[in-house]
Amino acid sequence: MEYTRLGSSGLKVSRIALGCMSFGEPNRGSNHWTLTDDEAGPIFRQAMELGITFWDTANMYSHGSSEEIVGRAIRKYADRESIVLATKVFFPMSDGPGGSGLSRRAIMEQIDGSLSRLGTDYVDLYQIHRFDPQTPVEETMEALHDVVKAGKARYIGASSMWAWQFAKLQAAGPTRFVSMQDQYSLVQREEEREMFGLLADQGVGSLPWSPLAKGRLARPWEDMTTRRAEVDPLHDRYRGDENKPIVDAVQRIAEARGVPMAQIALAWVLHNPVVDAPIVGPTKPNHLADAVAALAIHLTGDEITALEEHYTPRLPSGY
Repeated sequence: MEYTRLGSSGLKVSRIALGCMSFGEPNRGSNHWTLTDDEAGPIFRQAMELGITFWDTANMYSHGSSEEIVGRAIRKYADRESIVLATKVFFPMSDGPGGSGLSRRAIMEQIDGSLSRLGTDYVDLYQIHRFDPQTPVEETMEALHDVVKAGKARYIGASSMWAWQFAKLQAAGPTRFVSMQDQYSLVQREEEREMFGLLADQGVGSLPWSPLAKGRLARPWEDMTTRRAEVDPLHDRYRGDENKPIVDAVQRIAEARGVPMAQIALAWVLHNPVVDAPIVGPTKPNHLADAVAALAIHLTGDEITALEEHYTPRLPSGY
C-alpha cells in the first residue's frame, strides 16, 4: 500500500479508500443490495490486511446503518487509532429542522448522530455531501469550524458541487476544506474543466467516487452488470453508447497486459496528480485486490492516449 498526505494537510491516508456505501442493513434506506455485518466482515479484514486504512461512509448510507456497521468493524477488525475515518452530512435523516441540509442546527445535530452510530468521539474527515443553496455559506463554514474546534472532527471536506460553489465555501472559512469527493472516471471527466484546477491551486486533494463507473469499466461492454445494477438507478448514467469505445480501449489494454480491466481503469484515475485516493466500494474480495494492484501499474503515454481519445463532452452528473 502507498500512503499520501490528503491535499496539503498533514493527514496521511492510504491511496485507496474503502467506500462503505456497500454496507448496511437491506431493510434500512433505499439500497437493498447492501451487505450486512457478517457479509461485510471479510472485506473489512481484507482491507486491513492490504493496508487500506482510509474508510469513508455517510450518515445517509442505509439511513445510518452503514455507520453502525463501520463502527462495529473498527472495534472488531482494527483499532480507532489505525483508521482514518470519514463521514458526511447533508441528505435527509429525519423530517425535523436539523434532519437535513447544512444549517448550523443540522450540522450540530448530525455530527452527534454520526459519532453515536460510529461509536467514536471524533471523525478524521467530516464532509458536506452536497452544496446547500438554502443556507448561507458563512453559517455552514462557521458551524463546521465549531465542529473541528470542539474536537468532533479533525478536518473537513466537501463533495460533488460546481467549482464556483466550492470556491465560495472555501473563501468563507475559517477552517478550510482539505478534500473534494467528486465523480471522476474515464467516462466522466468533467471535473477536469474547472474543479481540478481549483483543487490544485487551493491544495485540496481529490477523492474520486465511482472511479470504475459502477463497474462499467471493469467488464467488457457486452457483459451484464451485477445484481446491484438492477436496483441502482445510478447505473443508467454509464450505459450510453458513447462509452463503448472507452470501455473497449480499457479491455484491449487490460488483455495486452494480462490484468483485469479494473486495474487499468483505476491506474488511469490514480495517475492524475490531484487525485489522492479513489474510493472503491467493494462487494467481492477481488475488488480491493484489484484496486491495490492498480497502484503498481504505470500506464505509457500511448496507453493513456488510447484510453482518453474517445471521450466526448457531457453534462456533469451527481451534483
